[in-house]
Amino acid sequence: MCLLWFGPALAATAPNGAAFETKAKQIYMIEASTGTVIIAKDEDVPVSPASLAKLMTMEIVFDALRKGEIQPTTEYAVSEHAWRTGGAPSRTSTMFAALKSRVSVLDLIQGVTVQLANDACIILAEGMTGSEDAFAERMTKRAREIGLPSATFANPTGLPDPRSKISMRELVTLTRHIQSTYPEFFPYYAQAEFEWNKIRQRNRNPLVGANIGVDGFATGFAEGEGYSIVATVNRDGKRLFLAMGGLANEKERLEEARRILDWGISNFQTKRIFADGEVIGAASVYGGEQSKVDLVARAPVDVFVPINNPERLAARIVYRWPLKAPVENGFQAGTLRVFSGERLLRELPLYTAAAVGQGTLVSRATDAVLELMFFWL
Repeated sequence: MCLLWFGPALAATAPNGAAFETKAKQIYMIEASTGTVIIAKDEDVPVSPASLAKLMTMEIVFDALRKGEIQPTTEYAVSEHAWRTGGAPSRTSTMFAALKSRVSVLDLIQGVTVQLANDACIILAEGMTGSEDAFAERMTKRAREIGLPSATFANPTGLPDPRSKISMRELVTLTRHIQSTYPEFFPYYAQAEFEWNKIRQRNRNPLVGANIGVDGFATGFAEGEGYSIVATVNRDGKRLFLAMGGLANEKERLEEARRILDWGISNFQTKRIFADGEVIGAASVYGGEQSKVDLVARAPVDVFVPINNPERLAARIVYRWPLKAPVENGFQAGTLRVFSGERLLRELPLYTAAAVGQGTLVSRATDAVLELMFFWL
């Protein structure tokens, strides 16, 4: 491990240096271009996703469209189960799809992204896989594929089920994936309203219409866990992703989300700490022509830090000591971890900047003795 110090920075704090307080029980917010963590609190605690499960439902649908498995014009029937469980009789979020009618995938997408419609989710699940259970299994499997290590889904709607769990960190990972992977579908989350069955409804994400740059995603509520929201804002050349839960009511959720997003946009800036191709550090090499090899990142290393603060950033290069020759050029040898105090801001891979061939018999013997002494000590 190599420790580097440089530049001023501050962990998730207000501009005056005081700790930034939030009413959310769980929260996680990052800046998109750098992946810098701006604020985090119990971000890995699993909670009920509630209607935020519909984000995973849409990822499945978007992926199926991308692969040609279904088409925007594909139509699915409205079953009695979909109508009763998620339609007009359910008194839940619905697009009011009529019983025994057929609805296109494109219209169902708008029902989910704009209205958080439960009937639309069930219609898609039944149409694509035959049942909610089968679709939920696909959701959980796909979650692992896109980097959600523990998220579990019992249905496509997020209606109460103790088996459904997800963390704030996973929700940010999921929405960041949707925004970057499906640019053709992402704009539906910012659609102001959608009309179906002669009923027009406005977007259920109140931040979309607040004129603060929010262009996605969704809200949720779970009995006993409170109100939650996932949002992304794009303003002043900055994009943030926020997930938080455990709020007391809709008003508190709206006010807290807006306050935190405004704080992140207004009080932070991007800071470059290593240029493209700049040598960040070196790793020891065992049995090689050279005893060390330079390490570089494959892109400039930026972090998102407060505009005014007195504290310093620290970076650690972490790798399994020593590397063993021969070492190829471009080999992923370790990681760079950037900290503000004890808080990890971001982590990225480091690669060797040159190849190191195998050394002479004498040099290999010398390195073997040094390695033995190191482990003995």
